[in-house]
Amino acid sequence: MSAREMFNAVGTAVGGLIGWPETPPPADPDTLRELFADLGVTIGDSDEELAEMVRAFQARVGLDVDGVAGPHTVHLLVRYANEVRERHLGMAA
Repeated sequence: MSAREMFNAVGTAVGGLIGWPETPPPADPDTLRELFADLGVTIGDSDEELAEMVRAFQARVGLDVDGVAGPHTVHLLVRYANEVRERHLGMAA
């Protein structure tokens, strides 16, 4: 299974867990890069570079470090990205 297929499968499974009001964004590499960008982290096009950042994020938030953006990882990544966006919106108001 390719990284893209794995992230898409995870995205489908995570939809109900996160509780998005609409269809959740796919947990594909591009979406994960956007979420990390919201946290101020820029990741190149390499799947290995993305997996390394996922591992670093997992270690930082106390998850099992495996480099796979599974449901718990994606849930926390979305939550933290949303918090950063909300803070920025609050500062702009």
